[in-house]
Amino acid sequence: MNWKDAALGAAVGLTAGVVISQSANAVQSNQASAEKVLQNVKDQFKQDGPIDGSWIQMNPEDHQVLAVKNKVYRGGISRHHGSELEQFEFIADAKTGTVMDVYKI
Repeated sequence: MNWKDAALGAAVGLTAGVVISQSANAVQSNQASAEKVLQNVKDQFKQDGPIDGSWIQMNPEDHQVLAVKNKVYRGGISRHHGSELEQFEFIADAKTGTVMDVYKI
């Protein structure tokens, strides 16, 4: 093997690495970040008063309602209403960040 073959192999390998890296970033950028989704939900809940805690799953999961399938984030909010602790869970679309459902637990 001469230096031209080695250089060609290195160039092909580098190019493939860059292409794979960019396509992985493109896939990730097609999703809303979990942090932004949680901040949006917290901001909406704060309009009704302070919140005590919050959480969100960082990795989206599969969700299906009838024939509609998509990836979602699941999360939760807790707050005090008077002396009572209220806890809520929510489901948000991982692609758009839109809150699909909020329910009290």
